[in-house]
Amino acid sequence: MVNHSKVEVSAVVPVFNEEESLSILVPKLVEVLGSLGLPYEMVFVDDGSRDGSRRILREMASKYPSLRIIGFRENRGLSTALYAGMKEARGGKIVTLDSDLQNDPADIPRLMAYLDRYDMATGWRQKREDPWLKRISSKIANSIRNRLSGEAIKDSACTLRAFKKECVQNIPVFNGMHRFLSTLVKMEGYRMIEVPVVHHPRKFGESKYNIRNRMVRSFIDLLGVRWMKKRRIHYEIEERI
Repeated sequence: MVNHSKVEVSAVVPVFNEEESLSILVPKLVEVLGSLGLPYEMVFVDDGSRDGSRRILREMASKYPSLRIIGFRENRGLSTALYAGMKEARGGKIVTLDSDLQNDPADIPRLMAYLDRYDMATGWRQKREDPWLKRISSKIANSIRNRLSGEAIKDSACTLRAFKKECVQNIPVFNGMHRFLSTLVKMEGYRMIEVPVVHHPRKFGESKYNIRNRMVRSFIDLLGVRWMKKRRIHYEIEERI
């Protein structure tokens, strides 16, 4: 049994129709997290999957006591799944990654190693293994996002991250926040670094996101984040009497 009161690292993994990937991902994640030498848990958030993902997660949970399942009644999107997982996480350090096997769990120890100097280490997919149209649209989106938000983040939408739980306890919560998590954490005064990570081609299923369902909503979210950044209240107390 996992002693939940002593968990130090929580891996949060959103899942939506990834039944073919889970039986490969979970053992890999167990191996990598076990190598850290720290008490850990895995929080898989099933975002209303319509395939056999929930059934497979239940089967894996019976084999791996460190695996917890949060199951949504219906699909609510990546931001909601990530937020729910981060909120439920018991560890003081959180790792997030996608469930489609494109993120590599082997990168987790390297990201974690930066947490003695930084508050968040976020993945930078230098060589993306995605269709050319998705790569170009992502590159354009990052450029526009940085220009309007005043940032210089190379890969703001990479889900593979390691960070201290305190970083995300007071950030604004909204649908689409997963694309701006690094900026939102920096707005709270925390230190963030981007670290090159491996990116694998998708083996199973299909991408849940396309240009049409990202472009307009992402731009509206960007304007909102830009407004929050400009209007953020900031002060330093010099004296109390």
